[in-house]
Amino acid sequence: MRDVLGVAALLTSTVLAGFIPTATGPAGGQVLSGTFPGTVRDGFVYLPPGFDRAKRYPVIYLLHGMPGSPSEYLYETQLPQYADTQIQASRLRPFIAVVPAAGTRRRYNGEWAGPWEDALVRRIVPWVDANLPTIAAPRGRVIAGLSAGGYGAIDIAVRHPDVFGAAESWSGYFSPLHDGPFKGAPREMLAAHDPTLLVRSQRDRLQRAGTRFFVSSGPSHSHWFREGQTVSFARELRGLGLPVELRLFPTRQGEWRDQLDAGLSWAFG
Repeated sequence: MRDVLGVAALLTSTVLAGFIPTATGPAGGQVLSGTFPGTVRDGFVYLPPGFDRAKRYPVIYLLHGMPGSPSEYLYETQLPQYADTQIQASRLRPFIAVVPAAGTRRRYNGEWAGPWEDALVRRIVPWVDANLPTIAAPRGRVIAGLSAGGYGAIDIAVRHPDVFGAAESWSGYFSPLHDGPFKGAPREMLAAHDPTLLVRSQRDRLQRAGTRFFVSSGPSHSHWFREGQTVSFARELRGLGLPVELRLFPTRQGEWRDQLDAGLSWAFG
């Protein structure tokens, strides 16, 4: 049995250099762990059941909350279990998920900005496209996140519609907090990372690119993360003629899992 597992691990590890098998989904999807270019903490890659290099897959980039870890998507939201069962049942299109880490330690309580945004856009996305069979275009890339990751996903997508074709925020917020790279930042820098201001100034560019939005929220979980902010941002997008779907979840119990499930169904259903 040990030899069989060793061979399986060796075969899987060759799928992505520097990444090793970590978990298996109920239908055979694989989770690999390793460190992405430009980052210092381990992240994850999810490969769907029946992964085949002869095919091309869309990719969702998942940003964790702050402070937090990519493991949120393995354990709290149970990404492999949901994705595997839904793909096997043909309710989701097969996809790849990329889950990088921001900060140098788990207690990093900043934002997906500065060096972590640069790593994602300039190094991780090109590296993923070079090493996995992806749809290497905005129509094949979704960026999403929960809590602070939701802010990061929208902020990054709005400023990079040439990279990401769709963006999702799950109980996120829509104006920059004064932490991480934004601590002590001048007003001009904060404005340049304010999604509410950006969608107004970038509306024409976003419309030409066909960028789509999914925003959702459970009950407010702090004074930074209020359900009303998500509702207001969705109203702003609609008023600008930008495509958006809004979903609200009434209870805290299971809200992260419910939002992940709904967001994946919106992206790949």
